[in-house]
Amino acid sequence: MGAAVITESPRRSPLKEMLAIAAPTVATMASYTLMQFVDKLMVSRIGPESIYVGAQGNGGLCAFVPISIAMGCLTVINTFVAQNLGAGKPERAPAYAWAGLWLAALWWVAVMLPYGFLLPQVFEWIRSPATDAAMLAELRERDVLAAAYARVLVYGAIFTIAARGIAQYFYGMHKPTVVLVAVVAGNIVNFVLNPLLIFGTSAPLATGYAVVDWWFGVTAHVAGMLGLGAGGLRGAAIATVVGTCVELAIPMAVFLSPTNRRTYGTAKSWRPRWGPMRDLLKIGWPGALMFGNEMVCWAIFMVAQVGHFGTLHSTAGWIAHQWMSMSFMPTYGISIAITAMVGRSIGAGRPDEAAARAWLGLRVAVAYMCACGLVFVLFRRGLVDLFIDGQASAADRAELLRLGSRFLIATAAFQFFDGIAMSLSGALRGAGDTHWPGVATIVLSWTVIVGGGWAMVYLAPGLESVGPWTAAAAYIMLLSVAMVVRFRGGKWRGMSVVRAG
Repeated sequence: MGAAVITESPRRSPLKEMLAIAAPTVATMASYTLMQFVDKLMVSRIGPESIYVGAQGNGGLCAFVPISIAMGCLTVINTFVAQNLGAGKPERAPAYAWAGLWLAALWWVAVMLPYGFLLPQVFEWIRSPATDAAMLAELRERDVLAAAYARVLVYGAIFTIAARGIAQYFYGMHKPTVVLVAVVAGNIVNFVLNPLLIFGTSAPLATGYAVVDWWFGVTAHVAGMLGLGAGGLRGAAIATVVGTCVELAIPMAVFLSPTNRRTYGTAKSWRPRWGPMRDLLKIGWPGALMFGNEMVCWAIFMVAQVGHFGTLHSTAGWIAHQWMSMSFMPTYGISIAITAMVGRSIGAGRPDEAAARAWLGLRVAVAYMCACGLVFVLFRRGLVDLFIDGQASAADRAELLRLGSRFLIATAAFQFFDGIAMSLSGALRGAGDTHWPGVATIVLSWTVIVGGGWAMVYLAPGLESVGPWTAAAAYIMLLSVAMVVRFRGGKWRGMSVVRAG
């Protein structure tokens, strides 16, 4: 039997093994967040009004809700591939990659396209009731912009979902560098296209940053040569979709290369097969529900609860959320690396080794998150100011700095616990233990983020939008406790997704 096939040298330290997988994975998982970061930074320069950052944030999150459901399911491709690799059966892995691509296509047709059509109504449904007519008009203007941005992302989501699915194959095969190259290329494309498609020939040339002014001047000249007008938020979304197309094209080219077709038979199982798709749905549905549910709850939190207090609160919240994402997504990359390592050890019949890898990953994740929390506290005003247009009024700037700084302090308070929750959920996923964490996440998110957030809005209005942020911090802390209890319980040690036949 090939169950004990482990190709790394026994002298290789577990930390080096984890970092070899995690480093490219971290960079990869930061890709979508980095694209959103660039989008947010550039749309903040459209004009002195504070509406654009909030609109981009709301639109991006509402687009990501159904995308996250599909991605949550396809994450377990990593589990199946890694466990079959550990069991000495890597030739079984491509079937799960193809199954993920077919599921991505089905989800896009059945869910994403109708959802894109309904997006304006979605924003109507989740908008917080305004306290006066002026605020209602302001919120409606923001939501029109948000829906236009989100619709482009939703219609282009087939590339985003498929790219994340094929990436999970390479994570499970312990070859994340392939995906790293793809996401670097995709981000370069997004960075180049963003100012062209957002501003056209009207790029701002007095941002206060010499390098940015020079780059905007170059892109304005190129836009004039190409005859491109200002696309605003829609232009930012188009640039992101084109970037994700590049992210998909590169790993697919490697996946179908002559070497991989010959070694692993990657082209043999391209036809739809119910068996692998059923396996992904059976193990992946809790992850899909968990990811999608969390995004829905965060959407209610950001759009309705924080947005309840006005556009300045919404904009400051999205600035803080963007920095939170820059800490969250690399840690999620570490979580995926832990999934691959635990899955391979479980497939090889080594649960003690899997536990050691999980605790090692937890220490790395927590160290990184704590460092991010320290940065959020020490440099909070500068981090917020980066997203404020230079022509914004003094009153708006002061309010955004006040609110954003408070939000970043609240975010720093739960970084330690977020590192624990994400790393241990990745370890449980690597063993195939997805049901219990999914249920725990759903129960806690609705009771604490949604229920607790609205309680803070109406019972402690003096805290303003800091109240919902406090509830969000409590949710992360409780979720980390739940994951520790489940992992230490040890039920995952006897699980496996590798078929005998």
